This record gives sequence, structure tokens and C-alpha cells, in this order.
Amino acid sequence: MTPLLILIALLFMFLGAPLFTVFSGLTLLLLFFSDIDSSAMIIEMYRIATTPILVAIPFFTFAGYLLSESKAPRRLIGLTDALLGWLPGGLSIIAFITCSAFTALTGATGLTIIALGGILLPALLQGKYPEKFSLGLVTNSGTLGLLFPPSLPIILYAIVSKVQINQLFLAALLPGLLMVILLSAFSVQKAIAAKVPRTRFNASELSQALREAAWELPLPLVVLGGIYSGYFAVSEAAAITAVYVFLVEVVIYRDIKWRDLPQVMRKSMVLVGGILIILGAALGLTNYLIDAQIPMRLFNIFRAYTENPIVFLILLNFFLLGVGCLMDIFSALIVVVPLITPVANAYGINPVHLGIIFLANLQIGALTPPIGMNLFISSLRFEKPMSKIISASLPFIAVLLLILAIITYVPWLSLALLK
Repeated sequence: MTPLLILIALLFMFLGAPLFTVFSGLTLLLLFFSDIDSSAMIIEMYRIATTPILVAIPFFTFAGYLLSESKAPRRLIGLTDALLGWLPGGLSIIAFITCSAFTALTGATGLTIIALGGILLPALLQGKYPEKFSLGLVTNSGTLGLLFPPSLPIILYAIVSKVQINQLFLAALLPGLLMVILLSAFSVQKAIAAKVPRTRFNASELSQALREAAWELPLPLVVLGGIYSGYFAVSEAAAITAVYVFLVEVVIYRDIKWRDLPQVMRKSMVLVGGILIILGAALGLTNYLIDAQIPMRLFNIFRAYTENPIVFLILLNFFLLGVGCLMDIFSALIVVVPLITPVANAYGINPVHLGIIFLANLQIGALTPPIGMNLFISSLRFEKPMSKIISASLPFIAVLLLILAIITYVPWLSLALLK
């Protein structure tokens, strides 16, 4: 019955049924046809409710939506432009840095394309960057911040896989920086080849940009510095971030009016509610799959083909790219992580390193043709045909795949900063 029920659940999923109803219904049916205790779902719900870092999700999400609704993106672009605009390809570097920071705070790659794309694409075209290159750059830069704290996917991965969140935050820093650096180097080379004009450095513009963004600049230092110094936990950092962003954007800058706050809260909490209800339902399903020893059966299937961890990682990357292409990142984390983690552990792969591989794959999967979600979002946002968006994105995807290979086969990159 199990394969038949899973096929029926997948059919309902592709027909557009809400994920939490699919996961809950499938779990109840599987438990009904087995002798496993049906209290598994209740136990998982209770475990989620008592997880200390769970409170970080609504706080960070609310802070991210406040920033997206304010003029913070424009101030961030203005500051990075004043700092780096004089470099060859400086505007492309600005786009990567700005999108990385924005995605790290909001945790939503599609939101970055929607919020910043309307600013960055006209700026790139005005700066004489080729249109195809500009479309590919903005589309691909939207996913970069997933490996920078306090990214929601990192927090969610820590909850599902039971890996320490502080270790994941540290492990993701070097791979995330590598992505930004190599993509920036690629873009600079393209800008030089296209003979894109450069702007002159202006100290007065830099000074003005620093004054305008003076209240927002300390935010990363407050959050990350507080976590890594041990002054407060991740949940406390999330609360401090939400309060700080609220004071800056609503009280000091007044970008967001008091009457607009309920709408911003509603938008952010709809996302949080969706994540939590899917998380609870999916973990009930995961508990059944573990009790039914599905991960060990998967491991036996993999072992029948190879006992080499290197070959396993190749197969894992192909599988995760497909998952990232077909599912949104939050659903993929909740459903797939509990299945893959025991198999990877059996091959001797460090769980923290596995987390970085997992997130990097899902990040690239959202851009993978033909049905990567961010390709559709970019096509709708810029009113361009999908074929043009895919063609523009392929060179950047090739660079990201090279970086993925480095992240996968150089574990030092993910583990160097850990004690």
C-alpha cells in the first residue's frame, strides 16, 4: 500500500492541494495500514512547539518584511554604489552584495527578485551593461543570501536535522563568501569584455550614503556579534533584530507608517504560519518513515550501487538539484532532510557539511531549467519570455555548479571555522 499511497499524495501535490493536507492525510493513512503508534504526529507537534529556536522564525521574518517594505534596499544600494561603483564591473558586485544581504534577512529568494529587481535591472542597463547579462545577474543574485545568517532556511534545517544552529551559521560563511566572490569575479570579467564604463569615486557621495544608512549598518554586527560572542542566543538575537528594525524603519526613518504595520505583520505571519503548519505535518510523516526504516532501505539501495562516499555525493547532488527545481525550499527542507541525513551519516559525511551541501543545492535548484521557481518569478517580474531568462541565467548557473562541486568535495570550506 505504501508506494500506492505515496503516488496518490504526489498526484494531489502536483494538482495544487495544500502541502500540509497532503502530508497529514498521507501520514494518517500510512499509520492506519501499519502497526506504528499514531501518536507520532502529536509527539512531533509537541517537539516543534518546545524547540527553543523556533521563536526565531517569526521574529526574523517580521524584521525582513519591515526592511523589504521600507527604503532600506535603496539606501543599501546607494551605499555599496558609493563604495564600489568605481571598480570595473562595480555595479554587478553591488548587486550581488545587496541581494545577498537582503535574502539573508528575508529568507525568501523570490522576494529579493521582486523587491530589488525593479531597482537593480534599470541601474545595470543605465550603466551600459548588456541586457542579457543584466537579466541573468539579477535572476541569479536573488538566491545568494541563503548561506548567510540569519537565513530562515539555515534555521529550519537546524530544527529538522537537530544540528546546532550556531555551527551551521559559522559553517555557511565561507561557502557563501566563495559564491559571492567567484560570481563577482565572473561578472567583472564580463563587464571588462563588454567595455562597461566606470564611475569616479566621490568621497562626498560616500559620506552622504554612510549618513543615510547609519542606523542600518550596525544591524549585522549586533545580530552576528551577539550570537558568536555568546551574549545572547539565536532566539534572543531574533527578538533584538525585530525590535531594532522596527525602531529604525518605523520610528527613526519613518519609511513605514503606523497604519501600514498591520498589513506588514499579516504578510510576514502568513509565511510563518505556512512554514510551521507544513513543518508539523511533514515531521509526523518523517516520524513514520523513520519508524518504518525507510532511510535504511534507501541506504541499502545506494549501497547496492556504490559504497564510495564520493560517488554517493555525486548522486546526492543530482537528486537535490531535482528536488530544488520541483519544490520550494521550505517544503524541500522539511520533507527531504530527515530522509537523507541518516543515509549520509552512514557514508560518514559530517552532518554540518551535509547541511551546507543541501542548502547550496536547493539554492541552485531554484534556478535550474526548465521549472526552477526563480526563473518563473524573474520572467513575470521583468516581463521577459522564459527562454530569454533561461539563456541569460545559464552562464551564472555554470559558475554556481562549479562552486557546488568545491563545497561538496572540499569539506574544509564548511568546517574550518568550527571549533
